[in-house]
Amino acid sequence: MEELIYTLKKQIIEALNLEEVTPEDMKDNIPLFGGGFGLDSIDVLELIVLLEKNYGIELQSPAEAKEIFTSVRTMAEYVMQNRKK
Repeated sequence: MEELIYTLKKQIIEALNLEEVTPEDMKDNIPLFGGGFGLDSIDVLELIVLLEKNYGIELQSPAEAKEIFTSVRTMAEYVMQNRKK
């Protein structure tokens, strides 16, 4: 699980071009949206593409994405349970 979390952090940084952020800067449970990293709806789309491309996971609704992308840890838990790649 910890390896997946670290991998997801690297993939998020790359997908969202967060050049000033390192995986070590991203805490596992910090909110990705709102007060945490302050990501927006465009960033959600990028994360959805990341899950589809890297893990074969297709999300059906934005509401589903909001719950999954609460933090890097919730994202990793979802990937562990639903990955197809």
